[in-house]
Order: sequence, then structure tokens, then C-alpha cells
Amino acid sequence: MSLAKPAMRGLLAKRLRFHLPIAFALSLCAAAAFKFAVSDPRKKAYADFYTQYDSTKEFNAMREAGIFESARPSGE
Repeated sequence: MSLAKPAMRGLLAKRLRFHLPIAFALSLCAAAAFKFAVSDPRKKAYADFYTQYDSTKEFNAMREAGIFESARPSGE
């Protein structure tokens, strides 16, 4: 009994024909998972924050806390 010769000719093309579609499908799944698990919730969180955000109120709170050097608190 002799062992069969290994198929070296065309081995890369044969392996790529099998692995390339799998890699492509997995990359699409990873991109879709990232979009729905990370990107969309982050966009929604930013949108929710800025619908209720009042920049004037925030500025006055920071001014009263004494954060700014150019804008003194109203008590001084």
C-alpha cells in the first residue's frame, strides 16, 4: 500500500475557493453586528441627549461653579 501523492498543484486556488466566501460572509456578519449592536445605539443615545440638552443652562451651571476664568460667577 502506497500513500497517495499530495495535491500541490492548484492548492492555493482550491483552498481560496473554499475559504474566501466564508471569510466574506463572516466579515459581513461582523459589520452588521457592529452596526446594530454599537453604532445604532450610540447614535440614538446622542440624539436623545441633544434633544433635552440646554446649552445656556449648562453654561450658567459651569459659570456658577467657577470653572471659567473669563466669566465670573454672578455672586461676585
